[in-house]
Amino acid sequence: MNNFFDDLPNDLTTENFKQIVNSEHVVIERIVSKGHCSPEQGWYDQSRNEWVMVLQGYAVLLFDDDVEAQLRKGDYVNIKPHQKHKVIYTDPDIETIWLAIHY
Repeated sequence: MNNFFDDLPNDLTTENFKQIVNSEHVVIERIVSKGHCSPEQGWYDQSRNEWVMVLQGYAVLLFDDDVEAQLRKGDYVNIKPHQKHKVIYTDPDIETIWLAIHY
């Protein structure tokens, strides 16, 4: 048995991505952020759906239509293919732990 919160990284100089499941149709990953944001220039523009939930911490997503999504523990959002978005804030004082499902 595994636990999603096991083996959290000690060094968060960079954002940490860990793939839990990787198949042809689905990728499930854990993302750990601490004050990390997307680069100022550019947007994520993915070809697949991405469903993300914040399990701990706080984050803010910005979509290219200027809509912001504030995500606290338990909040989730489904991002459609080619819906441009970026992370504009994660809490610098506590790890933000995400569950991301790409499908």
